[in-house]
Amino acid sequence: MEKPNHHIFVCSSFRSSGEPQGVCHKKGAANFLSYIEGELSDRGMTDVVVSSTGCLKACDRGPIMVIYPENYWYGGVESEDIIDEILDSLEDGKAAEDYLLT
Repeated sequence: MEKPNHHIFVCSSFRSSGEPQGVCHKKGAANFLSYIEGELSDRGMTDVVVSSTGCLKACDRGPIMVIYPENYWYGGVESEDIIDEILDSLEDGKAAEDYLLT
């Protein structure tokens, strides 16, 4: 496997016990993983890896999605439309400003 150019992390609110809790989990963030994977495939973005994470400690702004190496932290990622905007921006080499956490 080649080293990916981007890594997308989706908060799934897992705690150290392994139990999902918190805002991201309650708002269905884990369900977005397969959508993101499908979108990346459809767009031919084979240089991107997607992973779910434990709690990212930004619950008041969840669901949270982070893209590295850009260090873009997105909040309020609650729909496929928002994910599409974020992926469009990633393809264009810029941030989706409307959803960035500051």
